[in-house]
Amino acid sequence: MKHLVAIVLVMIFTGSIIAQEIETVKPEHLTVATFKEKVFDYEKNPDNWTFEGDLPCIVDFYADWCKPCKLIAPIMEELATEYEGKINVYKINTEQQRELSSVFGIRSIPAVLFIPMEGQPQMSTGALPKESFKQAIDEFLLGQKKDQ
Repeated sequence: MKHLVAIVLVMIFTGSIIAQEIETVKPEHLTVATFKEKVFDYEKNPDNWTFEGDLPCIVDFYADWCKPCKLIAPIMEELATEYEGKINVYKINTEQQRELSSVFGIRSIPAVLFIPMEGQPQMSTGALPKESFKQAIDEFLLGQKKDQ
């Protein structure tokens, strides 16, 4: 019986260590102020896109009531974890950050803005599959072409 208890305790302890090592990275929620600081200060540079970030990023424009937005939310979390240190993943609640929605002309959500280090950003709308997001990240943001 003592051996059984010891084995169970070791399994619980080992399982908790493994669970702690597998941390997920959550997308960061942006406000107008943090968007200007981390992505683009559209008031300072109204005519020229000037990316403020240190890594390429994607910005997910969403609303809590939007079912397609809820479908891609776990995908955004997975991408934030998978591409940690390579890209930043941000989220903007269109209901709370109406100014940002207006600046980017968001009329349909989910809308995802892909922002490379250099060049112009590109917007996609709709709930795309994870592989489509990964392809856009790999090719457009990171400049990696798939082997054909």
